[in-house]
Amino acid sequence: MNMFKKILVAYDGSDHAARALDIGIDLAKRYEAKLDIVEVVDTAALLGMGVAPIPGEVIQQVYNKAKSDIDNAKAKAQNQGIKDVEGVVLEGDPATAILEYAGKNGVDLIVTGSRGLSTFKRIILGSVSTKLVQEAKIPVLVVK
Repeated sequence: MNMFKKILVAYDGSDHAARALDIGIDLAKRYEAKLDIVEVVDTAALLGMGVAPIPGEVIQQVYNKAKSDIDNAKAKAQNQGIKDVEGVVLEGDPATAILEYAGKNGVDLIVTGSRGLSTFKRIILGSVSTKLVQEAKIPVLVVK
């Protein structure tokens, strides 16, 4: 029985995300699952940085970094034998965009890195992994 047919790795190029990707690749191999690697460009966070309006080239640089992250992660998965892998750059609130993508695309498992935020920061900001765990209708694996 294949428990997971479609695995989503929430990716942003960080060390935590790299560990999440390694585990996502391992699980995709074990379950012969499709692997979706998703990075979300949080335009609201960009706008909230107090620089208004944000020059188009700055936004383009953020998208280019996300696309590069995804291309590198996808290549890593393919080099490790994952045949069915897709890389996607989304826009919006990271947790919301990931949950919407997972719902629309029949994802069975979300793998994400933890940020290790302090309790105070988590109360103020709410981390992506915390929101995913609280709101997802499917299993979420948080990698430290």
